[in-house]
Amino acid sequence: MGDPVAPVEAKEHFDVDHDFIAHLNGECLDWAGMDGSALQSALQAQGDAWYGLVKERCPHLFAAAPVFISELQLKQMRAVIAAVEEVVGAPELHAALGVFYGYDFHLNGQGAHLIEVNTNAGGGFLNALLIDSQRESVLYGVAVAEQNLEQVFIAMCRNELHLERGDAPLKNIAIVDEHPESQYLLPEFQLAKTMLERTGIAAHIVDPVALEARDDGLYCSGARIDLIYNRLTDFDLQQYPHIHSAWDRQQVVLTPNPAHYRRYADKRKLAQFSDREWLCRAGISQASMDALLQGIPETYIVHAKDAEHWWVERKQWFFKPVSGYGGKGAYRGEKLTKRVFEEIMQSDYVAQRLALPGERKICLEGVEPQLLKFDVRCYVYDGRIQLVAARLYQGQTTNFRTPGGGFALVRVVE
Repeated sequence: MGDPVAPVEAKEHFDVDHDFIAHLNGECLDWAGMDGSALQSALQAQGDAWYGLVKERCPHLFAAAPVFISELQLKQMRAVIAAVEEVVGAPELHAALGVFYGYDFHLNGQGAHLIEVNTNAGGGFLNALLIDSQRESVLYGVAVAEQNLEQVFIAMCRNELHLERGDAPLKNIAIVDEHPESQYLLPEFQLAKTMLERTGIAAHIVDPVALEARDDGLYCSGARIDLIYNRLTDFDLQQYPHIHSAWDRQQVVLTPNPAHYRRYADKRKLAQFSDREWLCRAGISQASMDALLQGIPETYIVHAKDAEHWWVERKQWFFKPVSGYGGKGAYRGEKLTKRVFEEIMQSDYVAQRLALPGERKICLEGVEPQLLKFDVRCYVYDGRIQLVAARLYQGQTTNFRTPGGGFALVRVVE
């Protein structure tokens, strides 16, 4: 494991503009806001039923203010993403690449810190709607997003099919999650369905158990499914062998799939990405090694034999389950009880050196201004950033329950 308690030298400010960025995020400045009316118009344009669902189920889906970052912070995030791509290596030939990877960063005075990689990151369609709603508005800073995101997303889905099926047409997509009608992000599934159907692709929002296995593949409502947009958090599909079997027999394109999760998102990968000796043995380029060691907090696989060390130094670490998601089962060390700590020591966990998130002041009418935490998510396909968004929240995890919080615009200050 190496020495999990060795002190780390404090890094100097990565970004010479940090103080100005902190000022922008630390104040409610009228000239550095967003066009709330334009966002509301874009939401209402999706139809009364959809708009009503958002207002009822997830009123804190979109944040009240943008998050500002610098060009240098964006440059560092790009470098970390490129370095991860080098480490995991080229994908298999004729295999889907995996849609909507989310690289989640904490930004602070010491730079941008990759906290984790998600291979089924939610919010891509919602953030595209948010970004598009502001394109005609005069805002401070610059968005990080490709043009025509709808076309970009459609092309991505078509490419996933093309990689495995050649010139076969994309006719039927299943958007799959457990009990989708009760999912908090059901509005996003509906956005995706509408977008796909505008291009003539039939889209089905469906629970995995509703997919019918036949000799030649999976069916939904009598239609053979060409591609599954997978939002399940059962990353190995242990609960759904009919989906795993159809994918394994190449009867359906599954994206993202268990292979993608193993290559990128298993938390043990973070221990490799932040291990200098491992990176040297793997022959990683010096530039990528520098990006990873600066941009990924030290991460170790937790072993029970090191429990005494971890307990003494716990306040400097964040403990995450190897196969966790959405902050479930994750603990900041200083808040651990002895009982929970002992459970962690007997489970599959990693410990990641604490990298504090940035903060953004939010000012709502009739409420005292408050500082919310934020993380920055880069949505990536084939190593390329499609868009960058942030999530504002209180507490330990991004739960979309905070007034003024939710998905936020990211504006780069040049």
